[in-house]
Amino acid sequence: QVQLVESGGGLVQAGGSLRLSCANSGRTASSYAMGWFRQAPGKEREFVAVISWNGANTYYGDSVKGRFTISRDKGENTVFLQMNSLKPEDTAVYSCAAASLSRTWSRLTRANEYDYWGQGTQVTVSS
Repeated sequence: QVQLVESGGGLVQAGGSLRLSCANSGRTASSYAMGWFRQAPGKEREFVAVISWNGANTYYGDSVKGRFTISRDKGENTVFLQMNSLKPEDTAVYSCAAASLSRTWSRLTRANEYDYWGQGTQVTVSS
């Protein structure tokens, strides 16, 4: 069983940075592609970033490209989302998710391709 726990959210001023973490427990935790999604009040869930099981491949949503970086520490079974140059429109609940190896990489921008989800962490960016 995979359990995902996010941390690192909080309140930051526009232009600032935050680093989110997603701890992934379970015997086969390293065998999953990991993604980050976010959802602001009244809006649909939005794809943020994904990293392959071995860390070799990453992909970002257009709204965060060049500002956010996803990475993973396989030894610690943890995935990180470094968020720089934050904007008020980045305010949302950020959730990490795990997708099994049977999933198709090109479809991992879609939330329904993920098998496990964390509870989310709030990120608030003030102007």
